[in-house]
Amino acid sequence: MRVTFLGTGSAMPTGERFQTGILLSDEDRRLLVDCGSGVLHRLQQAGVGYENVSTVLLTHHHLDHVADLLPLLKARWLAGEERLEVVGPEGTKSLLDDLLAVHDYLRDRVDLQVREVGAHEFEVAGFDVEGYETRHSMPCLAYRFGDRFTFSGDSEAFEGLANFADGCAVLAHDCSFPDGVDVSNHPTPAKLGEALSGADVGRVYLTHLYPHTDGNHEEMVDSIGERYDGDVRFAEDLLSVDI
Repeated sequence: MRVTFLGTGSAMPTGERFQTGILLSDEDRRLLVDCGSGVLHRLQQAGVGYENVSTVLLTHHHLDHVADLLPLLKARWLAGEERLEVVGPEGTKSLLDDLLAVHDYLRDRVDLQVREVGAHEFEVAGFDVEGYETRHSMPCLAYRFGDRFTFSGDSEAFEGLANFADGCAVLAHDCSFPDGVDVSNHPTPAKLGEALSGADVGRVYLTHLYPHTDGNHEEMVDSIGERYDGDVRFAEDLLSVDI
């Protein structure tokens, strides 16, 4: 499996980090996890392109995770592609219905399939996936892909989520702010290190980074390291990891 970070930023994007999107590739299978603003551009830069992504798996429905959904649909229509599948937590069908009510000229341009999933095992785009409910300001799911990759989605750090990722080769985890920022719904490094302290994970990539983290990477990794002795790195847009 290859994991490509298309967007490692947040709702406050920077010139270097677009909003959330991760591409999973395994032989001829491709799955886009989240589709925030800028993800379509990153798909092109990654050499994959919107023509080759027909399935999107959403963690939740905040704008910085879904902003490029209809642009993806439109691009696929204009490129002559015939289908798009969108899978996500409860409310995903209502989200797409509401978006298409506003941009009704896109309705029925492609065969749009929408499926809702939850904290259970399911299959999508040929990948076996397990969902896990996170702690965020709206319903949000973390996803685990066997023993290879787990994505936290947006979430506070807590032991249950760390246990969900236990034994995985790679974990991409929200770490939006440095220590000292009073924040809920997202973790700081100290909280993340505490939650991960008992977990066995091959490598952790920090993502969903707000501009507040700029210039603080070293101290953030050090803070996590005070409580968790695993391999912790910062994700970057267009970083690819083979697992």
